[in-house]
Amino acid sequence: MSRGQMSRPTRTVLLASNLNRTPQINCDSISRLQPLHAARHGATMFWTTTSFATATICKPATQSELNHRLHDHHLCDRHDRLHDSTTLGNLDLRPNPKMGFGFLGSFLLLTLLFKPLVSEQPNTDGSFIFDFLQKMYSNSSKDYDFSGPFCSWRGVSCDVKRENVVKLEATSLGLSGVIPDNTIGKLTKLETLDLSSNKITAFPSDFWSLGTLKNLNLSFNQFSGNLPSNMGNFGQLQSLDLSFNNFSGSIPEAISSLFSLRVLNLSQNGFESTIPLGISLCRSLVSIDFSENKLNGSLPHDFGAALTKLEFLNLAENEIEGRHTDFSGMKLIRYLNISGNHFKGSVVDVFERPLEVIDLSRNQFHGHIAEVSFSSTFNWSKLVYLDLCENQLSGEFFSGLNYAHNLKYLNLAQNRFTKQRFLSINMLSNLEYLNLSSTNLIGGIPSNISYLSSLKTLDLSKNHLRNHIPPFGIKNLQVLDVSHNNLTGDIPLMLLGGLREMERFNFSYNNLSFCGSQISSETLQSAFIGSVNSCPIAANPAFFKRKSQKHRGLKLALALTLSMVSLLVGLLFLAFGCRRKTRNWAVKQNSYKEEQTISGPFSFQTDSTTWVADVKQATSVPVVIFEKPLLNFTFADLLSATCHFDRGSLLAEGRFGPIYGGLLPGGVHVAVTVLVHGSTITDLEAARELEYLGRIKHPNLVPLTGYCLAGEQRIAIYEYMENGNLQNLLYDLPLGVQTTEDWTNDTWEEDVNNGIQNVGTKGSLITWRFRHKLALGTARALAFLHHGCSPPIIHKDVKASSVYLDSNLEPRISDFGLARIFGNEPDSEIASGSPGYVPPEFLQPETSSLDDPTPKSDVYGFGVILFELITGKKPVEDDYPDDKEASLVSWVRGLVRRNHASQAIDPKIRGTGPEEQIVEALKIGYLCTAELPSKRPSMQQRIHTPWCGSFCVFSWRHGLH
Repeated sequence: MSRGQMSRPTRTVLLASNLNRTPQINCDSISRLQPLHAARHGATMFWTTTSFATATICKPATQSELNHRLHDHHLCDRHDRLHDSTTLGNLDLRPNPKMGFGFLGSFLLLTLLFKPLVSEQPNTDGSFIFDFLQKMYSNSSKDYDFSGPFCSWRGVSCDVKRENVVKLEATSLGLSGVIPDNTIGKLTKLETLDLSSNKITAFPSDFWSLGTLKNLNLSFNQFSGNLPSNMGNFGQLQSLDLSFNNFSGSIPEAISSLFSLRVLNLSQNGFESTIPLGISLCRSLVSIDFSENKLNGSLPHDFGAALTKLEFLNLAENEIEGRHTDFSGMKLIRYLNISGNHFKGSVVDVFERPLEVIDLSRNQFHGHIAEVSFSSTFNWSKLVYLDLCENQLSGEFFSGLNYAHNLKYLNLAQNRFTKQRFLSINMLSNLEYLNLSSTNLIGGIPSNISYLSSLKTLDLSKNHLRNHIPPFGIKNLQVLDVSHNNLTGDIPLMLLGGLREMERFNFSYNNLSFCGSQISSETLQSAFIGSVNSCPIAANPAFFKRKSQKHRGLKLALALTLSMVSLLVGLLFLAFGCRRKTRNWAVKQNSYKEEQTISGPFSFQTDSTTWVADVKQATSVPVVIFEKPLLNFTFADLLSATCHFDRGSLLAEGRFGPIYGGLLPGGVHVAVTVLVHGSTITDLEAARELEYLGRIKHPNLVPLTGYCLAGEQRIAIYEYMENGNLQNLLYDLPLGVQTTEDWTNDTWEEDVNNGIQNVGTKGSLITWRFRHKLALGTARALAFLHHGCSPPIIHKDVKASSVYLDSNLEPRISDFGLARIFGNEPDSEIASGSPGYVPPEFLQPETSSLDDPTPKSDVYGFGVILFELITGKKPVEDDYPDDKEASLVSWVRGLVRRNHASQAIDPKIRGTGPEEQIVEALKIGYLCTAELPSKRPSMQQRIHTPWCGSFCVFSWRHGLH
């Protein structure tokens, strides 16, 4: 028997007889019987039966097969019931005078020798599970330990008699494909089945015969199509989780027959139509989650009155219509999330239950919320999360908020409140998120806002606040927005000093003044619009120190004299140096231009491409510099700046072509990208597109400063980024080398011009704060391209090498919008893009839409970059523990699904920041790398909740797991 034939369970039958008796063998479809050994005084034979798909073949085993089975732990059960009547029932163990001791000795020897070989019989629960795992494993079945009784296998629990399986947990095992028939569908006593976090696609035909099933978890798989109505066969089912799959169609009415059902989770699918009317018959329901589907219509008319035991209800992100009365009768409800739907009615009636989480955002609720007063029916002290934003609420704020001692999240933004002063916040000491944007606030910001020591996000934008900003200093504050108000006076120095610790802030469109000597120009242009940047003497406390009056006049005169002398000397040196530099530059430029009098074309070559500039004379082709239109640069200047596009000036080879570094006349340092893939648009259209891209400015985008049309060759000119790109920073440069400074205390940001570009790759890169800064800057750039430009700009090639770092180590995305220059042809190149960054939808041509990429493909690339920053590993071909053949995305996503996300954190940054914050960032990367584009968030969503502390943790607990 070959090794391949022994891959299924083998049952051994030990038969003994003397020479005068014929062995009785109970085996169907016997092919042939031959004795293995016959002794002089008796015969002892060892037979094997091997189960195949169509027949059972019994044949004698050879000695080599016996030796092989002795060591094959996957096929033999070492603890089988040796005295099973089916095995030894026909043995005649009485002494035979003709045999002497020969038979007894042989029997004892074989008993000792073959005791470990007894294994599971066919048509048992053990064989069904074995077949299931063997057929469903993609390529790693050898990693599963089948030794020992099947009741001791990983994830298997049996009844008291250890005969039937009652619980099977096979999560995150890499199971894929359709569940085969005659496997788990035959487990007649099964009560709990958990196959979550695999790649299973369909049910077997006999799956619906599991009448004893009580708990079923198939979440995070790849089931698709309609959910069969046979689901109603599970009459004893108590928990059903089918979340994060691709189901579509209607939710079957057969669910109404599951009278014992307590937990129902169908979130993150594509279910359509209305919620089945029969759901009201499932009166044992405690938790319902239908969030993020395509459900519409109204709730069943007796929905709330029938489901009186309901404690958790999540209908978020659908198109369901309803009224506030739909929830009457739910006296035990603690979690209510119906955000992003079309519910109407008075919000007042909702606050009559023991709610801890209330999310009614983005609906059409109305009413005066001030009518919600503290009463015995609503316990404000239990409220943790309250979001009422983007409704039609009016009146004044809640008066009962003073009793919400445990409130952590409060969002009342974008409603129709009457003009009112700031709400009372004395008792909200646990508040972490406060958004009162567009709530008609008047008066000033109260000084006691500093009592909110746990606050991480404060948004007071688009109100009528006036007077000074109080000198509050909240050490945990990460997001601050007071833009679009009537605030006046100086921004407190205490607040300015803490800005470098924040992730996002905005003081624009007020009447504020401040001293911005330590703030970058990009930040001034984006976060301080309309404010006055001045640094008076009063801003420097050193000027107010009392000094001795003795010899004050003499010291002042001496200081002035020395200053004048130094100034004159400096001017002389400057004049001499400029004259000499100008003369040398003129000689060099003229001599080089003389060399370019010969006609083209000019041909250039790199390791991956050859490109040609088909021009007759280099000096006749203009170079357009947007902000310096009077400079008469030509293609000859580009040749000079890049040493004739020499390989020594080659910075990188990007998706669109080679990138060269160069120095134009006047000391203009540039990066020159040659778009070598050709174009389907005219010169005029190309020039128009490049000039449009040149007008797009953002602190996290590499500015396009000019262009050149050299024959059919388009050349884009960018501002030079002296610190290279993120890929080089992460992998090509030495990491983890500490400098003498203590970078772990985040002091590196205090002086960005004090050499940080020289030591950042050794020091700051090993801190979570710095990597977080790079991720956030990249996210802001993509959010601006997707939501700040009209029409939106899709990058189509987001990867680590597309993110550059300027002189202050601020991340900037390059090559945005260049796909426009090529027309529609290069979209097909996404499928053959950089390994590890290509979204799944572009790897399956039969289902992809290559002619119409969306911003969600950029979101996927951002998720991969986020994984790189946190893990320090490359997207492909790196060392992924416990998953050698995986990619970075599959490895990290698997850890997140198993709640082991912390194992993915780069040891270099572990301990340099809050681990829970890093894990939250991994979860954001998980969402961004979802296989379906519709499951990925927008970049705007990621910016509006940047690593949002316990809010993210809270949302994940109730939304993802």
